[in-house]
Amino acid sequence: MKTKNEIVAELAETAGVEKKQAAVMLEALATMACREASDGFTIPGLGKLVKVERAARMGRNPATGATIQIAAKTVLKFKIAKAAKDAILTTG
Repeated sequence: MKTKNEIVAELAETAGVEKKQAAVMLEALATMACREASDGFTIPGLGKLVKVERAARMGRNPATGATIQIAAKTVLKFKIAKAAKDAILTTG
């Protein structure tokens, strides 16, 4: 797994810009993703952030085995793009 600094350095080298500019672009992408996630945010070629309503359900307390009610909630999921999934699974 790469660190943020390693990602910034690779972005800067690939795009032919300074590391400061690459860091600003990475921060802008993260900020935009957080702001737009509730409406769905797509990163072309990588995937999409989507807001999903998870229904209430029954669960089990692993320590006691007792049945418990798990409340409904909203969660954020990342759906990977088919091209990215194919690239990752075939190489790896």
